[in-house]
Amino acid sequence: MHMSIGVVLFPDFEILDAFGPIEMLGMHPDSFQLRMVAETRGMVSSVQGPRCLAEDAFDDNVAYDAILVPGGQGTRREVNNRSMIEWLRLQAKQAQFVTSVCTGAALLAKAGILDGRRATTNKMNFDWVASQGLNVLWQYEARWIEDGNIFTSSGVSAGMDMALAFISRILGETAAEDAALWAEYSRHRDAAVDPFARAWRTRREDRG
Repeated sequence: MHMSIGVVLFPDFEILDAFGPIEMLGMHPDSFQLRMVAETRGMVSSVQGPRCLAEDAFDDNVAYDAILVPGGQGTRREVNNRSMIEWLRLQAKQAQFVTSVCTGAALLAKAGILDGRRATTNKMNFDWVASQGLNVLWQYEARWIEDGNIFTSSGVSAGMDMALAFISRILGETAAEDAALWAEYSRHRDAAVDPFARAWRTRREDRG
């Protein structure tokens, strides 16, 4: 099999949200073809500064087997970007799988893609993301959520665990274990265990 995955870029995307999963998926190059896509083709700046080349543009009308939507500060602008939201709606109708990392879930929620689905997101920005989709079954304490063909993850590094769960779904558990081993990554295997959710809850309580 060879699954095409469109990695969505926008100004001020979080670099590990995109490249953490890319690293894991890229461990199986014969199975996953990774393409960077943005509203317009060209260089897109991450929130950390380094830029990435978007090879495809929304207007190219490429149909991907799956899409990956990272988070980052730019999501607060992109939730009001009609071109982005409409493109995500279209892709969600035709893609086999839809995935997001961190606040990327806000874009899926705004597009209505997560309505009626269980989903999670970055815990620091949980309330804001949840406000973008009032019909979503938001799960606060979860490293990642798999609901049918939609995968959403908590913040930043959680995207790698989600990507490994996705690999396990598509290629089997041995392929996911191999990817983690090759990357020398200490994998979180239980999606329901989210120590960062508890840490953020404690911090909020301490601040009153």
